[in-house]
Amino acid sequence: MPTTTPRPYEPLRKMRVICHGLRLAMRDKAVAYKVVLAAGLLAIAFAQRAWLDFGLVLVTTALVLAAELLNTAIEELCDYVQPERAPQIGATKDIAAAVSVCMGAWVIVMLIEGWRLLLTRES
Repeated sequence: MPTTTPRPYEPLRKMRVICHGLRLAMRDKAVAYKVVLAAGLLAIAFAQRAWLDFGLVLVTTALVLAAELLNTAIEELCDYVQPERAPQIGATKDIAAAVSVCMGAWVIVMLIEGWRLLLTRES
């Protein structure tokens, strides 16, 4: 059995891989609009120094984006492994679509925080 020596940890290479993955993900409209909406609300929360609101929007956006990216990765892998329709692949994709649970939480947080930050002003 051939042995391989482990590659040394290369943080710059890891960052390039992460950036490449994020660029690929931003092609998906489902990811892109979430990033744009969250960035806008984060900018408003930052400008108002509403740190708890900023943190809540940041964490829920990270959660929904992670779920969205995992869903996309699973769907891409399923399409690669089985390009034709198959009931098992369909079931796998349906289960991966549970991203809607995270999406629901994200929408609720974005609506509440958007309302709080944009429409209510504490004097």
